[in-house]
Amino acid sequence: MTAWTRRRLLTSAAMAVPAAGLSARAAAASARPGDADVADALRALPGLRLIEERQDAEPGYRHFVLGLRQPVDHTDPAAGTFEQRLTLLHTAADRPTVLFSTGYHAVLTARRTEPAVLLGANQLQVEHRYFGTSRPADPGYAHLTIRQAADDHHRVVRLFRRLYPGAWISTGGSKGGMASVYHRRFHPHDVNGTLVYSAPNNVDDRDDSAYLRFLETVGTPDAREALKAAQRAILLRRTGMAARYEAWAAGRGDTFRLVGGADKALEIAVLRAPFMFWQRGTPADIAAIPGPGATDGELYTWLDATAGLALYADTTARNYIPYWYQIGTQLGYGSLPTAHLADLLRHPGAAEPRSFVPRDVPLRFDRAAMPDIDRWVRRRGSRLLFVYGTRDPSVAEHFRPGGPDSRVLWVQGGNHGADLADLSPADRTAAEDSLVRWAGQE
Repeated sequence: MTAWTRRRLLTSAAMAVPAAGLSARAAAASARPGDADVADALRALPGLRLIEERQDAEPGYRHFVLGLRQPVDHTDPAAGTFEQRLTLLHTAADRPTVLFSTGYHAVLTARRTEPAVLLGANQLQVEHRYFGTSRPADPGYAHLTIRQAADDHHRVVRLFRRLYPGAWISTGGSKGGMASVYHRRFHPHDVNGTLVYSAPNNVDDRDDSAYLRFLETVGTPDAREALKAAQRAILLRRTGMAARYEAWAAGRGDTFRLVGGADKALEIAVLRAPFMFWQRGTPADIAAIPGPGATDGELYTWLDATAGLALYADTTARNYIPYWYQIGTQLGYGSLPTAHLADLLRHPGAAEPRSFVPRDVPLRFDRAAMPDIDRWVRRRGSRLLFVYGTRDPSVAEHFRPGGPDSRVLWVQGGNHGADLADLSPADRTAAEDSLVRWAGQE
């Protein structure tokens, strides 16, 4: 496909949105010709609740917040149900549909993903089970598995195909991209193709050498040494730093009961700082690493900006218990360099999932889960596009698809936010051509 033809298709798809409008809604309700409005069609779907229509969508789109009754356990109807939060950006039933997940709670702003913009598509967002409002009533997390979440997505696609019978593309970034891959593993024919951004693939949680090598070689030697020096400086002044941290938490009525104290939370933040620095940082941030003459305030402010100190206090940390549970039971977690801090550490194993999951919740790691996903992607994963940044430590272990019409695309110098717009012109054209082809827009 020529670049001119591709641009024309993508532009016409986006421009056609307002005109498609209501005529497409009739097509959407082909099984229910009396429905004149997509809201009526949504209300008619079994198990779906229309919570609200928000008035923040772009021209040509309507934005709905929905709740879908889902089984807690897809293998056992007796286990009960929960309501899963969905959002829908509807433009027309004869347009493609993008299935989107953050892997966490749903985002309620009317922001379209790259593939939805490129294809002028509808967009259906699925909140991950146990996040946000999509929480089963059971007190534990026994049904928080990659298979149960994949089955959630499967039921969503089957239901909404009644309204959107055309091509479906799934997408997500980071943990949302991982969820998209897991969905494809268990239900490979639900969608026509998948675009994944910055998705780690920790195949063997016992071997973290790839992450350690990455953090010891990324950037320049001077930048890496500056980060190590800043870490040491903070821990050498940890008494004052922890007191400042605790005072901040008390001022907002927060505590550190889950992690086990401000001192331990500070140590976790310091250990994670280089990983998070390279994951999100830009070349300009290197110059901002505090040097030898930095004050306590400058070091504390830098650590907060880099590692996000609010993440380890209870108000925020409790929202991410499901994330750490998944890390500690199936997804795995990379190790962090500690040799240069060994004489300053007080909390062995602090930066591990167990620190963020209540002690009464068991963490039993399933060593077969990720190798199974990896084998499928390498041998049979078709119509998969992966976009990675070369400076992103989280993808030191990444997916390598081996099936037809699949590839990995790298953004040179890109970090965890890399997307199609950051690719080289040739790679971007190839990625867009794949989306157009999968969506049947050729």
